[in-house]
Amino acid sequence: MRKYRKDVALLLEAKAHWESMAGYRSCRERCKRYCYGDQWGDYVQMDGRWVREEQYIRSQGSEPLKNNLIRRLVKQVLGLYRSESHPPKVSSSHKAASRLMERMLSEIHLANCSDEIDSRAFEEFLVSGMVVQRKSYGVRRGLSGCWTDNVSPDNFFVDREMCDCRGWDVECLGEIHDMCFEKICEEFAHTRGDIRALAAVYRLEDYGDRLDEMLTAAGCNAREGEPFLCPHSERLCRVYEVWRLERRAGLLSHDRAAGRLSWHSADAGGGEGVWAVASSWHYYFLTPFGDVLAEGVSPYRHLGHPYVFKAYPFVDGEIHSFVADVIDQQRYTNRLITLYDWVMRSSAKGVLIVPEECVPEGYTVDDVARQWSRFNGVIPVRTKNGALLPQQVSANAVNVGINELLQTQLGLMEDISGVTGALQGKLSAPSSSGKLYEQQTKNATLSQLDLLDTFRHFIAEGVRKEVSVIQQYCIPEELGQSPSEEVVSAFREAHFTVR
Repeated sequence: MRKYRKDVALLLEAKAHWESMAGYRSCRERCKRYCYGDQWGDYVQMDGRWVREEQYIRSQGSEPLKNNLIRRLVKQVLGLYRSESHPPKVSSSHKAASRLMERMLSEIHLANCSDEIDSRAFEEFLVSGMVVQRKSYGVRRGLSGCWTDNVSPDNFFVDREMCDCRGWDVECLGEIHDMCFEKICEEFAHTRGDIRALAAVYRLEDYGDRLDEMLTAAGCNAREGEPFLCPHSERLCRVYEVWRLERRAGLLSHDRAAGRLSWHSADAGGGEGVWAVASSWHYYFLTPFGDVLAEGVSPYRHLGHPYVFKAYPFVDGEIHSFVADVIDQQRYTNRLITLYDWVMRSSAKGVLIVPEECVPEGYTVDDVARQWSRFNGVIPVRTKNGALLPQQVSANAVNVGINELLQTQLGLMEDISGVTGALQGKLSAPSSSGKLYEQQTKNATLSQLDLLDTFRHFIAEGVRKEVSVIQQYCIPEELGQSPSEEVVSAFREAHFTVR
């Protein structure tokens, strides 16, 4: 039976990178809650314990109301992106090769439903401030080609030292995969012996105990890394895909036949060239116990990793999303709406004055309050000489400026987000001229230009990797193209520019 080598040190390095993004994942989860309607989920202290704001408000006799303005803003910017998005243009000095690449890219994008998957990626970008896609070659649904997958930032990690907004200084990154055992066998088993070896690695009956032993042996507290090491479901198995930039000594020589520089490992021996230290991307697929299921040098022509990612704005390594900027305004708007509702209900119902001598025998004040709150409640009263009957006292609500405060918060939300009334199709005044409205719409679009252009840079970077994968693996005939051998040869060797 096959024996996998172990690399626990690499697994712990990946764990450290993933844990360094814990603050970002917490912010992402909060932004996601606010965007999709769960806006009373923050925790507050009540009687010495932490409870959700929703529970606290209900304990005070009010109903937690909300008016989801964040979702409207996200949909508006998403619609702006869809209306103005255009695929990047690809060109090279060889015109026939450029036309062939454009046709093949079109087929690949159609197979990937790129308009839909890119829109969902942009929505993730607005909510969390980070977007990740994986570009890889494979066979799916009976078609071979370059496939694009959106990666959840919760399952993605990059090295802690990265600070370049372009991501050019990254030296370690990866993804957490949770999949069924049969899928793992499909990916990593090549013989029946490999299936038995994988079954011996993923023993679910003593999974927790083995994790404790592995962490203790590595000098960590038992179960300290449980969120990183345990899959989301008991029926799934976890695999870590880690890509690391490694540097090794070798010889740099000029390949005159191919007309390019080539690098040979110093361990290979022989050959001529200049001694140099070169870097290359290596991949590793690990189990939660450090077993290396597969490893090797990047198989791609671009010699890099298959991931494309973009964080915004990434100043000093910090991520601040579009949604995070307006959460405070959304919270205050919800509070004002809840307060307004409480004032109106209090004014409509008023207060009930019940003389103690009017409380019926066998009743308590709480029983009277429950009957009074019911729309058809009945309170039996036995009158006595000079006794006062229960009476309700109410007064009109006092204008404390809730309307004005609410309008102020709605205006601040538009100012902070940049999604103004013109971008939403609202006229500033019925008598506004068409030229003024056009200028207001243009100005509103300019406020989102930085966000849109940053995402377009992400899309262009992804197309560059797609072009390289198509040149390396894809066969034009498989995509319905039948070019001449001369065009195919130029297509394989051409340098394409994406803009």
